[in-house]
Parts: sequence; structure tokens; C-alpha cells
Amino acid sequence: MKGLCILGSTGSIGVNTLDVAARHPEKYKIIALSANSQVERLAEQCEQYQPEFAVMANENAAEQLTLILKNKNSAVKVLSGIDGLETIASLKQVDYVMAAIVGAAGLKPSLAAARSGKRILLANKEALVMSGQLFMDEVKKNNAELLPIDSEHNAIFQCMPEDYNNDLSKSGITKILLTGSGGPFRTKALNELENVTPDQACAHPNWSMGRKISVDSATMMNKGLEIIEACWLFNTTPDNIQVVVHPQSIIHSMVQYSDGSVLAQLGQPDMRTPIAHALSWPERIESGVEKLDFFSLSKLEFEQPDYERFPCLRLAEESIRKGGTAPAILNAANEVAVASFLDNELKFTDIPYIIEQTLLNLPSRPANSLDEILEDDLAARKEAEHLIILRVKQAK
Repeated sequence: MKGLCILGSTGSIGVNTLDVAARHPEKYKIIALSANSQVERLAEQCEQYQPEFAVMANENAAEQLTLILKNKNSAVKVLSGIDGLETIASLKQVDYVMAAIVGAAGLKPSLAAARSGKRILLANKEALVMSGQLFMDEVKKNNAELLPIDSEHNAIFQCMPEDYNNDLSKSGITKILLTGSGGPFRTKALNELENVTPDQACAHPNWSMGRKISVDSATMMNKGLEIIEACWLFNTTPDNIQVVVHPQSIIHSMVQYSDGSVLAQLGQPDMRTPIAHALSWPERIESGVEKLDFFSLSKLEFEQPDYERFPCLRLAEESIRKGGTAPAILNAANEVAVASFLDNELKFTDIPYIIEQTLLNLPSRPANSLDEILEDDLAARKEAEHLIILRVKQAK
């Protein structure tokens, strides 16, 4: 039986992970759960799954959770903050860590899991976007296992040869084909994008996701961040990665080989498939996902990405080519801009503007340490906030 820690258990990835694990109680034991702000939801999960530890992001929320659990006579030990997250990610009784905290907040506990030699089920993009080299170095140095949970990266992993040795050309691979749905605005008139609402941006046609990730899908920044991730996961460059817009989200990604073969991973748009794959790899387990019925598929479409419609794709590619802390600056500015859009302060089309101006105003530097990365992350957030204030004033 494997001990499981879920960082971000109340989010969609966390909930799906618990669903898959609960189908195999003989294989997985829930050791620790964490949440950002959903105290009552985490309390419900603690009551249902009886972990040893639970962590809330801040101390006040942790106190609320402690009181709720005390009234239920629960033996769950409650911790708080980054220290608490790093603690549960490093526990001896934890074998697998699902890293599903959204945003930069997930970076430190993901690194703690790597340093403790865990199998890391990586759903947190920022660990690689912000600190790719540092993170991969820790994984290698501590003999940790890194398995991607993003449906696209998990698909690529499944299409790679079993003996893949971090060299595309030696494995006969000529191109990684990274698919994306194009989000809810793939065909919307460009002059109408300025006035779309947060609810419209979060109405993804295929996937059920959190609001921040849904907006990233609508701008295709999600795909831009995935390009950066793929470069680190598969030891390659953007030159070897091609984004393919695939509205149906049935083919989750593909790998093209030198002999003309293209291997693709297909399935329902349900995150339980990659979660089950990473939990059980190299074996396979039941995930609860409905089987794909080819006879019910009307058609599969493929398009080239429109960089005018999705400027965030260009910005992400430019940042990984520039290297250093540029991807961390990109990510920080995006988080701030998306939050402002969701708060109805910024227009949808202002999101890439804020990101690009932040990148122009803040020079990147070599990402030699976590402290330097976090310093530039903070500087980018302050710059983005300043730019948003100016943008809002201009709009008035």
C-alpha cells in the first residue's frame, strides 16, 4: 500500500485524485490533505478519508479547521502555511505526492517532495515554469520520480518509448505535438473579445476546471505554460514542440517519429485518466472514466494556433527562449492579471497587455537560486499591479 499526500485536495485535481484512490483502498492510503481556503470542504474530506494530517494555507483557517475536527472527535493533526505543506510533502509514510496547488504557492512544497525522493504527480505548472532547472536538478539528485498529470504531458509521456533517455533525436522523435482545445473563444470575433465576462471565459467547452486555469485556457496561456513545462519534462526546446488546436479534446497529445509514425493518446476529457496512470505506473488501474466510443465521435478537427487571437502563446514561447527568470516573471504577471480580470477590474484583452509590459519593464536574470526566482516573482507581481492601476485609470 502506498501512502498518498494530496496538495490541493479540494480543487478539481485533488477531488479526482481522491475519487481514483478510493476505488483502490487496497493500494492507496490517504496520509495528508491540504487546502487553501475551503475549510468546511477539507473538514468533510478529513471525515471521509481519515488522513493523519491536514494543512490550511493560513493560520486562521487552520484554527477553524481544528475546531471543526475537534467537535467531530477527529484525530487528524492540523498544520498551517508553507511550513505545513513542506512537512506533509516530506513525511516518511508518504510515497506519492499529488502536487495540485494552483499557482506559485505550490512551488516550495513540490520542491520539498523532490528533495524527499517522492514520486511526484505534478499538476502544478509553476514548479517547472518558475524553477525548471532547479526542480529537475532536485528530482535527479534525490532519485525522485516525476510523472506529469496535465493531460497533454501525460499523453506525451505515454507516447514516448519506454527507454526514453531525455534525448528526442536519439529516440527517433522529430516533434512533440501539444494539443489544445482553443478554449471558449476559438471562433469568437476578435473585436468581441474585449467585452467577454469572467463567466464566459470560465465556460470551457470540454473540461471542468478551476476559474484561474479556465481563464488561462481561454487566453491559451495554459498552453504557453505547457510548452515551458514540456521543455523541462522532455529535455527539449520550443523548436521541437508544435501546438495543435484540437477542439474536441479527444487526442490529448501526440509524438511524431522519424519513420513517419505519429503516436497519439486518446481518451475522454476526464482528468482521472492521467491521474490513474501516474498513480499506478507502470501498471494500469480502473479510473472510473467512461470508455471512449469511437462510433459516437462525429469528427476530429485540427487547426494551427492563431497568435493574433492568442498573444499569450507568443509571450510564453519568448520567455522560455529568453530563459532565466523570464518564465517566472511571465507567470507572476499572468496570475495577477487573471485575478484582476476575475474581479472585473481588467478587460479580457488586457491580460496579455499586462504580461507583455511587465516582461518589458523587468529584465530577467539567470535563475541560479530559489531566492532569486522568488524575488523576481514578487517584483513582477508588484509591477503588474502597478500597470493594472494605470490601465484601469486609462479606461475611466
